[in-house]
Amino acid sequence: MLLLPAQAPAEVPLDEGGLDVPPRLTAPPLSRVTPLPPEHDLLARAVRVGDRFAAPVAGALEPLTIDPRLQGELEALLEKYETPYAAVVAMEPGTGRVLAMAEHSAAAPGLRGLATRALYPAASVFKIVTAAALLDVGVAPGEVLCARGGKRKVKAAQLEDSERDVRCLTFSRALATSANVIFAKFTSRYLDPGKLKAVARAFHFNVPFRFPVPADVSLAAVPDETYPLALTGAGFGDVYLSPLHGVALAAVAANKGVWRAPVLLERDVSAAPPTERVVSEQVAAQLTAMLEETVTEGTARRVFSERGMRVPGAVGKTGSLADKAPFRDYTWFVGFAPKEAPRVAVAAVIVNEARWRIRATWLGREAMRLFFSRR
Repeated sequence: MLLLPAQAPAEVPLDEGGLDVPPRLTAPPLSRVTPLPPEHDLLARAVRVGDRFAAPVAGALEPLTIDPRLQGELEALLEKYETPYAAVVAMEPGTGRVLAMAEHSAAAPGLRGLATRALYPAASVFKIVTAAALLDVGVAPGEVLCARGGKRKVKAAQLEDSERDVRCLTFSRALATSANVIFAKFTSRYLDPGKLKAVARAFHFNVPFRFPVPADVSLAAVPDETYPLALTGAGFGDVYLSPLHGVALAAVAANKGVWRAPVLLERDVSAAPPTERVVSEQVAAQLTAMLEETVTEGTARRVFSERGMRVPGAVGKTGSLADKAPFRDYTWFVGFAPKEAPRVAVAAVIVNEARWRIRATWLGREAMRLFFSRR
């Protein structure tokens, strides 16, 4: 993976032809992870100053944007449930303030940097990018395609219409339920490689951004061939995402289609509105409505409907993928709340073994719920 130094000098897309994107099936990045150097671990070096944290930067204590209470509550959750590898980031979408950046590894005690490293397959979270590209080329949320099979894999033959295609879903419901074959069919029917690459780049895949802790570039290999392109659009490609990037990706829809980079130092918070447009305001509104369906009717419905644990107005996207040798169960949740006036965006990832206690959708909901519990 490409690890950038703290305060990377530019936000310039990388040359896709020269990207070294590791193949997930043979070289998963998590198998080669190295700890964050202690001198760059600002949160580990932070001290409490009044009601906030401050960390040494260039010889001076600089106030951090971190909410100490939320940070502590999330760290305690991860430790309590002994997550093998996990990280969760919470951010104010309108300002970019990172409110929490908690992580824990029971499998590798002492490992740090899980929140800023793109060690995790983006899985179905990448469907957000694909959906944005499809909306941008004019696919309506209510358009229907039919398919068969494809819960865990998509075959090339399934991209062609057949009399056996008995499951018919709207584009919106396909996103909400993470219907892989239908999403692959939408990709092959309406998108070309150039379009998906451009939208992925607009969402800052293959693009470094400034942050005071070294952060991986989230890499996305977008193939030129129809079948591999369809697999990538459905979330099965060689695409890697960091939780830090995941929270900013979720915030794009919250910010009506505009990119707001995460900020960790209070001195870097800007009062000026962001101007880097990722998608149009119309596409952002359509995407938000589709992400709401994930929570109300789709893959996140059960977790977000638990009695006493609801987060009003939450929207989001789940993701899951597994490696076989060794077995790693990756789960994701990215989203924001409330829908109409977003106050917090979250990204949560957990890598479990065969036996597990919590998954990322639960963790993402808890991050939201804890944020609102005292506000």
